[in-house]
Parts: sequence; C-alpha cells; structure tokens
Amino acid sequence: MVLSKISSESDVSVHSTFASRYVRTSLPRFEMAENSIPKEAAFQIINDELMLDGNPRLNLASFVTTWMEPECDKLMMDSINKNYVDMDEYPVTTELQNRCVNMIARLFNAPLEEKETAVGVGTVGSSEAIMLAGLAFKRNWQNKRKAEGKPYNKPNIVTGANVQVCWEKFANYFEVELKEVKVREGYYVMDPVQAVEMVDENTICVAAILGSTLNGEFEDVKLLNDLLIEKNKQTGWNTPIHVDAASGGFIAPFLYPELEWDFRLPLVKSINVSGHKYGLVYAGIGWVIWRTKQDLPEELIFHINYLGADQPTFTLNFSKGSSQVIAQYYQLIRLGYEGYRNVMENCRENAIVLREGLEKTGRFNIVSKDEGVPLVAFSLKDNSRHNEFEVSETLRRFGWIVPAYTMPADAQHVTVLRVVIREDFSRTLAERLVLDIVKVLHELDTLPARLSAKLEEVKLVKNGKKSELDVQREVTNCWKKFVLARKAPVC
Repeated sequence: MVLSKISSESDVSVHSTFASRYVRTSLPRFEMAENSIPKEAAFQIINDELMLDGNPRLNLASFVTTWMEPECDKLMMDSINKNYVDMDEYPVTTELQNRCVNMIARLFNAPLEEKETAVGVGTVGSSEAIMLAGLAFKRNWQNKRKAEGKPYNKPNIVTGANVQVCWEKFANYFEVELKEVKVREGYYVMDPVQAVEMVDENTICVAAILGSTLNGEFEDVKLLNDLLIEKNKQTGWNTPIHVDAASGGFIAPFLYPELEWDFRLPLVKSINVSGHKYGLVYAGIGWVIWRTKQDLPEELIFHINYLGADQPTFTLNFSKGSSQVIAQYYQLIRLGYEGYRNVMENCRENAIVLREGLEKTGRFNIVSKDEGVPLVAFSLKDNSRHNEFEVSETLRRFGWIVPAYTMPADAQHVTVLRVVIREDFSRTLAERLVLDIVKVLHELDTLPARLSAKLEEVKLVKNGKKSELDVQREVTNCWKKFVLARKAPVC
C-alpha cells in the first residue's frame, strides 16, 4: 500500500525557497524579527540584496585586492575560526606572523644582523599601522622633552595635503596638530623643501607618502631625508621620518629597487604597508615595521597572561581573524621575489596600455606619473560641456566603477578620474575600458551641453525674451525628443 500525506503550510521542505512565506513578506530591517526563518530563506534574502552591489573586480576606485588563488582561499576559510590574539593556543599562526614581519623588514632594508629579529606587528590595515607608528613617535618625543625639562603638550606632525584621511584621524584622536604642505596644480604631492621649513621643535615626525592616493606618485623621501639631516644639525632637534608606504611598499622594491625611500635612509624610523593592497591579500591586513627596538617605546607594549603564556601586544584592537595573516605568508612564499616582480611589471604594463589608449582619444590630460603606483589619473582637457563626474556616472552603466574627485586645497579646481590597476585587471579589460570610455564620450557629446545650456538659459531670462518656466519647458521637450529617438526601433 502506498502511503501519502498532504503537505501543510508549515512543511517548508517541500516548498521552493522563492515560494515560501519567508521571502514573500518583508522582514524588519532595523530590529530583530520575533521568529526564526529557515537557513535557505535567510541565505536567499541576503544573497538577493548583495546582487545589487558592484562587481569588486570592476571597482577601479579601490587599491584593495579582489582576487586570490583558490588554494589561498581554502587556507583562509580553514582558519577563519582562529582568533589571532590567542597566541598560546595558535602558536604556528603567531610564528607565521613573525616570519612575515621579518620578511617585510628585510624587504625594506632594515638594519638587521643575519639572525636578528625584526620589530613590527600585523594590523587590520594601514590605518591602524599609522596610528601605532604615530603613537610611538609621540611618546618618544614626549619622553625626550620631559628629560630636557621642556613643554611636551603641543606635538605636531608635518604631512602633505594629499595624505589619506587616516592621518587626519590620528591627529584628531590623539591630539596632535596636523601641519599640511599644500599641493598646487601640476604638483600634487608634498614638497620636501616646504615640509622641512614647517618643522619646529614640537614636530614628532614628518610623514612621507610612497604612492599618493590622488595620483599614485612617490614623494621624494631621499631629498626629504637629506634636507632634514641638515636642519637637525643646525637645530639639534633630531626630527625623524615615517614613510606611509600603504600602496607603494610592495611596488618599489620590485619595480624600482634602486630608489632610496626605506630604512637605507637614516632618518626613516618606521614604515607602514598594506598587505591588502599590493601585498596581494584580501582586505584586512596591514603591517608596521620599526627600524630598531629603540624606536618603539617599551611602555607602549602591554603584556597579558590570561590566554595562557605571557603575551606582548601592541594593537589598537584585540581580537581579530587569523586568515589574512596566513594569506600574507602564503603570498610571500608562493610568489617570492620573482613572482611579485612579475605581478608588478604586468600591472605597470597594463597601466601604460590604458594611459596610451586615453591619450589617443585626444580628450584627456594624464595627471599620474610614470614612476609610482600602477594607476592612471586623468582629467578632461575640455570640461565646459560635460565634466569628469558625468563621465564617472555614465561609465557605471557599463559596469565600471571609476571615481571622480577634486584635488585638495589650492588645487581643488582640478577634477580627476582615477583607474587603479590591480593584479586581476588584465590587458583585455584595459583595452575594453578605453573602448567604453570612448562610447561614453560620444554619448555625452550628443547630450545637451551642461554649461552652454545653463548659460543660454541665463541669457534668455536676463534678456526677457522667455520666462524661466518657458526655458524649463523647452529643456524638458528637448530631453523627451532625445529619449524617444534612442528608443526608436532600428529598421
């Protein structure tokens, strides 16, 4: 005899996820629901919303890694439940972090003996790394001033106006005056001469950027070091340098090995770098390396024992995942010097392909430099009809996320588009992007000119020939005709 039963509304196993009551009604968005829902429904609801996000690989605004090898993905997933701070429980993970610190320190030419251990720590990104480095500089400066019997309540730091916002956060959060060297049109990085002129007895350090967020340019750390040595000799201040190598730290050693920007320069006391940028790891890993143990005050290092053995810790947070540390170690041993050099060379070549393609259009000025982070920053030669923001917005219809932004103070009239070339941005994509930009320009050229239409509107209103309402009606009719023409079927 065949047994059968009638399925009830509560028997969700026989229903399609999309037909179930859980996805047919809206869930509360800003408070927890009273009842649970099946795991399949929860997954589908979230997955459907996430589909509206942009494609990470087409997000050309970001410096952050968006692709890693499947083997590394597996390692990360296998260790996703490990809390990095539990060093006594996960000693191998701690050892891998220490190996990364030592590899990166030697990559940056730290003055270490053959078996000497480097001084550094993994962080959740360069923002935390910069906070830690800044705290070390502030504490060293305060201790020195106290020993000399001088005031120590007005520390300042000298940077360029092109610095990333984390420097402003550091200055604000830890009560340090931020003295910015203004940029100017055609020169969008910190001028070392002006920076040294701004240094005084309260300056805890000068921060140089190896790879400006605005145009990828490397600042001249060597010149800054030389000028600062002379000023220190004249004043006896001994002002040090920090290098923010968030973007350029994994580029310069492989593409420009002769460039002196790191611990080869005597005043460089600490360097931060983002492992999740050109260190080729997913978001969530940064590093800060100090020149010597003396450059990191011992009083900033805390010791805990409630997780097992005595553990030193110098971080702004406590718990964090182990996956990114393991992924960084994977990349360092998997790629080696040869692999990183090949990746960076390929990025640079694709940046050249994109730059040359844009130059051939005759419509853009290239703002980025040949030496620096592999990116292309460019602006319209003529933005009287349509501006960079409109180009950026229209490119989104093709799937591309290309940011448009204005330069800092004293150059804020300059608007720039920027494309960051990452490991997974192929030559095919570079060529396709140029074609799509040409399409966008052609499309914008067929639209009513933004500025000329506005000027004509003002002119007509002032002359009294047409009312403002009449002008609005004409503009509306013009747009209607344009839209209808685009929708007309092609015979």
